[in-house]
Amino acid sequence: MRRPVYIFFIVSLLFFSCGNNTDTLNTDLVNNPNTADGKADMSGLPAFDFVTEEHDFGRITDGEKVSFTFKFKNSGKSDLIISEAKATCGCTVADYPRTPIKPGAESGISVSFNSEGRKGIQHKTVTLVANTQPSTKVLTIKAEVVNLGIN
Repeated sequence: MRRPVYIFFIVSLLFFSCGNNTDTLNTDLVNNPNTADGKADMSGLPAFDFVTEEHDFGRITDGEKVSFTFKFKNSGKSDLIISEAKATCGCTVADYPRTPIKPGAESGISVSFNSEGRKGIQHKTVTLVANTQPSTKVLTIKAEVVNLGIN
């Protein structure tokens, strides 16, 4: 009877024990501007300063793969951390910096679009999630996909 109790204790100890997780961000890198009185102090936060937030590829051929890099600068006063880049569909892929961007530093978000099987006017977005206020930024790409083949 004692053996199941010991096994349960060991299993629960392993399950609930604190480990050294090195995949987490240091909380010193995340700033929260909200205050109890409702007056947010945004002076120390990072900020995106994009050259452009929209790109039009114009007319492209069905099956063509195109890409564009949205250049930006961290115009804030602390490290900018992008935690995610979500595209509207699988035909659009975003590649973003995985390391913090220092204040004043420049970087880019590369967005690729695969036009295969997508005819007509295309409008796709990539939503960035970062430690900025607001916490999301939307980038947009457009294209007109045409079929140059003879039917």
